[in-house]
Amino acid sequence: MIIDKIINNNIVSSFDDKGKEVVVMGRGLGFQCKPGQKIDETRIEKVFRMENDKEQERFRSVLADISMENIQICSEIIAYAKTVIPNKLSKNIYITLMDHINFAIARQKEGLHFTNALRWEIKKFYHPEYTVGLKAVELVKQRTGIDLSEDEAASIALHFVNAELGTEMPNTIDITKLIQNVLKIITYHFQINIIEDSLNYERFLTHLKFFSQRVVTNRYNHGEEEEFYEIIRKQYPDSYECAGKIKAYVEKEYKVPLPEEEMIYLTIHITRILKDHQGKNGPGTKE
Repeated sequence: MIIDKIINNNIVSSFDDKGKEVVVMGRGLGFQCKPGQKIDETRIEKVFRMENDKEQERFRSVLADISMENIQICSEIIAYAKTVIPNKLSKNIYITLMDHINFAIARQKEGLHFTNALRWEIKKFYHPEYTVGLKAVELVKQRTGIDLSEDEAASIALHFVNAELGTEMPNTIDITKLIQNVLKIITYHFQINIIEDSLNYERFLTHLKFFSQRVVTNRYNHGEEEEFYEIIRKQYPDSYECAGKIKAYVEKEYKVPLPEEEMIYLTIHITRILKDHQGKNGPGTKE
């Protein structure tokens, strides 16, 4: 590969064998080098490819101001995340995480402490991502001696939620609040405390992540399974009634109509988590 641009002493941009721009990282890779020179391939540690030119430009901008040490920390965090989070991560995570970690370390050195108002919800709703956030805090401490807080762990977790859902941070915050309020509606409707250590609850949370994303972005899939829908409505009327309250809340707060397909899948998941409380007899069934 040939150097196209020198970003800093350790990072250069180039083009792969398909003519796609790449960012190449390695210690001293750009030191005393010039565009047009051949890259010393023995020094290459990592090659980054973004989805498009806009992301590539943003990535170069972030890398220009970040130390090699912090880049390596972020690479380790993302490698760990891929073993914990089952969903595919957007390549944007390299941009957002590096930018966040670099800023968080600089902020901590200046004695500026960050409080995340959604930490409790993030810890509760996004357990795998929060685990990654804690690992990130641990790695930063090991590598730099900088002690980041659990509030930072929660913020880091949200970046991984973004990378899973393909959303921006404001949308992810809205999604988190929506999940919280949907669970409150269910709790108040049935006057129960939802059992949170069950497989049904984990499945419901996964569904709620993507359901909430669809609400926030107003992008739905519309099904045509009316016969199936009618069976669910008749078999689980109490769960369907609760789903109706969620529908009313969504349409009032987000000004978007909730398709019947979404109502039916909410009904099914609500029924499953209620079975954790009620044993073999599901809610809404008539004996």
